[in-house]
Amino acid sequence: MSHVVSQEWLFEHGTDDHVVIVDCRFALGNPTSGRTGYDTDHIPGAFYIDLEEDLSAPKAAHGGRHPLPNLDELAAKLGRIGVDSDAFVVAYDDQGGAMASRLWWLLTYLGHERVAILDGGYTKWKETGYPVTDEPPVERAAEFRPHVRPEILLSVDEVKQRLGRPGTVLIDSREPRRYEGLEEAIDPVAGHIPGAKNRFWKDGLTAEGLWRPASEQAERFTDLKDAEEIVVYCGSGVTACPNVLALQQAGFTNVKLYAGSWSDWISYEENPIATGNEERA
Repeated sequence: MSHVVSQEWLFEHGTDDHVVIVDCRFALGNPTSGRTGYDTDHIPGAFYIDLEEDLSAPKAAHGGRHPLPNLDELAAKLGRIGVDSDAFVVAYDDQGGAMASRLWWLLTYLGHERVAILDGGYTKWKETGYPVTDEPPVERAAEFRPHVRPEILLSVDEVKQRLGRPGTVLIDSREPRRYEGLEEAIDPVAGHIPGAKNRFWKDGLTAEGLWRPASEQAERFTDLKDAEEIVVYCGSGVTACPNVLALQQAGFTNVKLYAGSWSDWISYEENPIATGNEERA
C-alpha cells in the first residue's frame, strides 16, 4: 500500500465513510500558527491534531525536544476523531509533510497501517483550487485499539549499542550544515552521532514540493542496499519520519526510528559527538 495519496485521490474520496482527514499544520517557533491556520480554513472534514499537544509529550531532561506522546491519550484522541481499525487516515500539513509524517509514523507504531500523507500538502490543495472551509468537522467517535510495534523504535541506549555495528546504518535527516556541526540554531550542541550518514529529509521532495516516486527515493539510498538495519534520527524525532517513510517507499523493511534523536543524544554528557562529513572522510 502506498503511503502517499494524490490531491486528486483525496478530492474524490475525502467524503468516503472510512476516510479520516487530519490537519497537522505546525510551525516551530510559532506553535499557535497551525491551529490558527486551521481555524481560518482547512480541507472539508479535516480534524486538527497538534504536534506538541497531541503528538508529543512535554519536554523533560531527556527524551528530546518532542518526546513520544502518552499512547493512551493519543489513542483516545484518535478515537474521538473517528479512527478505528477500518479507517484510512490521510494526514497533511504545509511543511513538506514533516508533521504529517509524524502522525503517519505514530499510527504505524500503534499498529495502524491504513494511513498516508497528502502529496503536496495544504499549500498545493489551495493552489489547485480544491474546496476549503472554516466549518468544524462532524464528530464521529470510534474506538481506536493500539497494537504497539516496539521493534520499530529505538532508545538512546539501543542506539549506543549499535555504534560501529556491522550491518547497521545511522541516517541523520537534518540539513547538511547542522549534521556537519557548522551551525546549530536549535539545540545547544552541534554535530552528529558518530558514524551517521547525512540524508536531508527535504531531498525526498521535488522542487515543486511533491513527494518523489519510489524509484527516485531508492536512488537517494542506493548505498544502503546491503544494510541489515537502518536507524533514522533528526533533531527531535519529527523530520526523521519523512525519511522513514521514504525508505519504506524505496523498499527497505528493517527501518527504525530513534525518536529522541539529536536533542536526546546530547542530553547525556557522556555520549560521543562527531563533526564534519564522514562520507567524505
